[in-house]
This record gives sequence, structure tokens and C-alpha cells, in this order.
Amino acid sequence: MTDRYADLRREYALGGLAEGDLAADPFEMFQRWYHDAVAASVHEPNAMVVSSVSADGRPSSRLVLLKGFSHAGWVFFTNLGSRKGVELTANPHVSLLFPWHPLERQVRIDGRAILLGRDDVEQYFHTRPRGSQLGAQASHQSREVASREELDDAWTAAEAAYPGEVPVPDEWGGFRVEPEAVEFWQGRPGRMHDRLVYLQAGQGWTTRRLAP
Repeated sequence: MTDRYADLRREYALGGLAEGDLAADPFEMFQRWYHDAVAASVHEPNAMVVSSVSADGRPSSRLVLLKGFSHAGWVFFTNLGSRKGVELTANPHVSLLFPWHPLERQVRIDGRAILLGRDDVEQYFHTRPRGSQLGAQASHQSREVASREELDDAWTAAEAAYPGEVPVPDEWGGFRVEPEAVEFWQGRPGRMHDRLVYLQAGQGWTTRRLAP
């Protein structure tokens, strides 16, 4: 049986996005749309696609959970020895994408990934569930393992090694993404979508409309 991907169509008609709808800066605008996603009970509204680029120019993407947001940028945590950790440390250019499908909206952030200080990393790590802390100790993210059993054994060993407080692994860290461009995308009928983007202009922001 052949899947007919080209036949899977949906007309977008929930709303539009006009220049007059924009906030003064992309941070306030993101906060508005994020609140809309939460209010609409979008599943994991803080889930975002993080795209990085290797030293030889090969892109890679993965879903990561946003763990902090302010006018300073978007924050997430990861194993710095993972593929994304290694790539972003060597090449800080990064793209984030929030795919809020039920609202027919997307937000894309292009910017630079800045390593977080150790104090910020440790403070957040100890707010995580204990199982997640043990998982960070047990798993050397992105590295090859022989089997599922090897992972389970590593978690069990970490649980035995740390009956009390779980220390922060040396390779565990985080990034804050400072934006250079932030695009707000709203689906419209006939694929004539609204795309409004904030671009850095000195200490402020300018906006542009892009063709869909």
C-alpha cells in the first residue's frame, strides 16, 4: 500500500497576524503566544526543535524542552558531550522552532547559543526529579551503547552510588539562546500564511513581513 502524503491537506483558518497585532519586541510577543498555547492545552507547549550545525556543515535537529525564558533569551539544558552540546560549543549559531500545530502557529528563533554559568546549571539540576538526575549520571548522551540492558544497569549503578543527593555531572550544562531574528508564523487559507519577523536593529528591533 502506498501512503499518499501529498493528499494530506488541511486548510488553515483559525486566524491571522497583522502588523498591528505585534508587541513592541519579540520577547513580549513570544510570551503572548506562549500563554495562548498553554491556555489552549497544547501538549508540551515548551517543546522546541533545536537545530545545530557540525564542523563540516551538517545540520541536525531534535526536540528539547524550554526551561527558562526572559528578555535575555531562551534557556535549555543538555549533556555537553551530546551531539548538540558539542556542535553548539564549537559553533554557537542555532535555530529554535516552536510548532504549535493546534493553533496553526509556529515561532522560529535564529540566534547564538551562550553557555550558562555553573551556578545556573547546578541550581536547575537540583530541581529535577531524582530519576532524571540519576539518568543524567547514567547516560552519556549521544554515545553508542551495546544494549538497553547496559543503560538500565548504568541507571541502577547510579542509584546505588548516590543514595542521597545526586551530584551534577561534569558534562551536564545548558545554553541561553540570544536572538538575532524571531519569526511569528500564522496559518492562513490558501497557504497565504502570515509571516512577521523581528530583526535586530542596533539596541532595538525592526519588523518585516515575509511572503509565505
